[in-house]
Amino acid sequence: MPKPTPDRDEGLLVKERALTKEPPLFRVLLHNDDYTTMPFVVYVLQHIFHHSEAEAMRIMLNVHRRGLGVAGIYPHEIAETKMMQTIQLARANEFPLLCTIEPTD
Repeated sequence: MPKPTPDRDEGLLVKERALTKEPPLFRVLLHNDDYTTMPFVVYVLQHIFHHSEAEAMRIMLNVHRRGLGVAGIYPHEIAETKMMQTIQLARANEFPLLCTIEPTD
């Protein structure tokens, strides 16, 4: 019977995995304008971004008072999709609501 040697692991093959990197995140921004109604902005925040009514009101007031509000932070593809959904819904309801994305860095 062979003696085990502490310096060698016989029969054990270890494959190293590459570390996965988190995708970069992007802010989805809503911009204030003089025509889009506050209730519509709240509706968008609840139905596209899935915020509670209270959170949607808080974000909408940020947009109204500061001219800009963060609707959410997502990976690029999701942020872009939510931006396009927001713009399409706004145009379908004849509102000029501007929605953009920017990297969080």
